[in-house]
Amino acid sequence: MKRFSLLTSILLACVTASLQAGEPVAYSKEVAPIPPPLYGTGFYGAIDMGANVFQDRGGTRTFTNEFGDTLVIDPKNDVGFFGGVKAGYVFCTGVFRPTIEGDFFYNGFRGGADSTLTIDDFVVRNTSVTSFINTGAFMGNFIARFALGRFQPYVGAGVGIYFAESAGVDVTTPRGTFSTSGGESHTDLAWQIIAGSDYYFTPKFSTFIEYKFLNYTSTQINTNESRDLGQHLVGAGLRFHF
Repeated sequence: MKRFSLLTSILLACVTASLQAGEPVAYSKEVAPIPPPLYGTGFYGAIDMGANVFQDRGGTRTFTNEFGDTLVIDPKNDVGFFGGVKAGYVFCTGVFRPTIEGDFFYNGFRGGADSTLTIDDFVVRNTSVTSFINTGAFMGNFIARFALGRFQPYVGAGVGIYFAESAGVDVTTPRGTFSTSGGESHTDLAWQIIAGSDYYFTPKFSTFIEYKFLNYTSTQINTNESRDLGQHLVGAGLRFHF
């Protein structure tokens, strides 16, 4: 009996050890968190368009001769249209991201002026002169972008050149309207200040709104007054990162 009891104890011990050996060993494994996506980095291309809402062609001016006759000239500042393309590169991946950009766009607007000639306190002539001016601007921008997730505001400035051409002049008088064909062209220095903001739908695609103060200079024309043309442009566009 004692021998049988001893063998039974040995068998139970072996079975227990075998069962314990077959149990799975519990262990823990930490999984690294997925980093948040980076919105708006690297090379990009963009298209934009909008309105040239105002161009500062100067205020109303009055000229008087030795007889007391007056000529009043009121420049026109009509709304125009602009549209173009951009190409650039966003440096760094932090909150502050310096950016360089090429900005190339068409900018068209109406020019001219209304004039009134008064002699001996009587208005003897009202004339309206209208011209349509086509310009192309080729700018290099330096921009400071601030990455706040999907929302990325920015400010910057740029310098470049522009080409402008008048498409002719329409002169309206009390006796009718006269039109001239052809016009003059001019190329000179341009600079601008810009501010805007992107909203990114994906890490590589955004829509943006932008304001530009664009200044066309006339350094090649010698006058006693500034002939710079300051313009206010407001537009929107789409940006694509590669």
